[in-house]
Amino acid sequence: MSETLLEVEQLRASYGKVQALHDINLKLERGSIATVIGPNGAGKSTLLNAIMGVLPAQGEIRYRGRAVDRYSLEQRVLEGIALVPERRELFSTMSVEDNLLLGGFRRLRLRQAQPLDQLATVFEMFPRLKERRRQLAGTLSGGERQMLAIGRALMAKPELLMLDEPSLGLAPRIVKEILQIVSELRSAGISVLLVEQNARAALQTADYGYVLELGKVTMQGESAQLAGDSQVIQAYLGFGKSPAPESAAA
Repeated sequence: MSETLLEVEQLRASYGKVQALHDINLKLERGSIATVIGPNGAGKSTLLNAIMGVLPAQGEIRYRGRAVDRYSLEQRVLEGIALVPERRELFSTMSVEDNLLLGGFRRLRLRQAQPLDQLATVFEMFPRLKERRRQLAGTLSGGERQMLAIGRALMAKPELLMLDEPSLGLAPRIVKEILQIVSELRSAGISVLLVEQNARAALQTADYGYVLELGKVTMQGESAQLAGDSQVIQAYLGFGKSPAPESAAA
C-alpha cells in the first residue's frame, strides 16, 4: 500500500486582493512523481511557493503526516523539502562546486554525519558538473545551470523535491536529458512534484497529474489517463506556438 508523503487541502493564496489559488487539494505518494500542468497565469508556481512557505497561504499542508503549514521556510527545508525555482537562483560569481556545497546547509545544520557526502552522488548523476566544478556558475549553459540547480537541491538529501519549469528555455535534447534524470530520482526514493508547461513531456515523466486553470484544479488522474483525455489533448498536447515563459504570478 502506497504512503502519502505530501497532502494539501483547501490551499488558498493571494497576491494582495487577487486570489491566485482557490481551495487546492493535492496528494503526492512517497516515491512517485506528480505533475501540475496548465496555462500561463494558472497558479502553478504560486502553488509550489505556497507549499514551500515562500508565499503566505491558508489551508492545510501535511508532510510525512505532520502539519507544516505554520512552519517557516527554513523549517520546511530542515524537514526535507526542497524547491528548485524557475529562475534557478544560482550564485553566478561562485564556482559550480561552491554552489553545490551551499546545498549541504540543511545537513550541516542538523549535524548529520558526513553532511557533504552527496557531492560524489551529484557528480555521478551530472558528469558535466564534475568536469566544470571549478568553473563559475554564471558561465554555464542553460542546461548546465538547470543541472546545477537540481544538484544543489539534492545535496540536502530531500525527501520531497519540487521543480518549477525545469525545461524552461532549454533545447528539446536537453529537456529530454533533464526529465530523464527526474525519472531516475524516483528510483532513488525521492518524491517529485513537477510544475511544467511542457505538458506532453511532463505527463510522460510523471505517475499522476493535475490540471490547474485560474487557480483551480479542473482535472486530475493517472498521467496516462490525462494524456489520452480529449480535453487535455486539445488544450495542452496539440501542436502550435511554443508557450511564453510563465509570469511571476503564475
